[in-house]
Amino acid sequence: MPENYRNDNIILTSAIDMLMKFGDVESAERIFRSIKAKGANIYGALMNGYNLNGESWKCFKIFEEMKKKDIIPDEIVWNILIGACSKSGMLHHCQYIVNQIPLNIQNKIRIQTALIDMWGKCGSIENAKNVFNLAVDRDTITYNAMINAFCLNGMGSQAAELYREMPNNLRDHVSQICVLNACSHAGLLHEARTIFNEISLKTESIITTMVDCLSRLFMFDEAQQLIEDYEKTNTPSIVMYS
Repeated sequence: MPENYRNDNIILTSAIDMLMKFGDVESAERIFRSIKAKGANIYGALMNGYNLNGESWKCFKIFEEMKKKDIIPDEIVWNILIGACSKSGMLHHCQYIVNQIPLNIQNKIRIQTALIDMWGKCGSIENAKNVFNLAVDRDTITYNAMINAFCLNGMGSQAAELYREMPNNLRDHVSQICVLNACSHAGLLHEARTIFNEISLKTESIITTMVDCLSRLFMFDEAQQLIEDYEKTNTPSIVMYS
């Protein structure tokens, strides 16, 4: 790297981000250590890289370094830390981080959505529900995170109920896949059929999810019929057979 770039934090942050995306964690760490005046964005780039490379546990060590140096995390850094908690799956990490997020940050919809996802992945569905209930400006992503949290915790009925409560204009492709997955894993065949039949635009992913649901419940003839109907107007999909 040219000498005149070595003190440009914007370029160095981009370099860390690039190296992490290529999986070169050591080189990214070396650049990070060479930076004398580090801001929240530099720390965020490193932590995001750890998440990308399956080394989320290192984020907590970096966070402690930020605290010692009185560097205040911004919303992006908090989001990255919440993501690290989601990947670690350790409740004590989750609670430790959440306890330190300022209330004005906790009330932001992107943070609330990330927290719902985190609690759902860590098996604390009550905490996920509490955050969801506090969210005022719920959008598609917020609803999807809560539906998926129910799905991950074997609560298919609750996922279907929330999907029904979700405003029609907020439902999207992901919402439909999440709720069908939840019904599939909970054995709710009637609910899955009803929701599937209500979906006007049945994409390959949605049909594949329904095929999986039917197959899990030994409805092989119905699953095969769905595949055959799809293939009348589309190229066969290997995923549907896997």
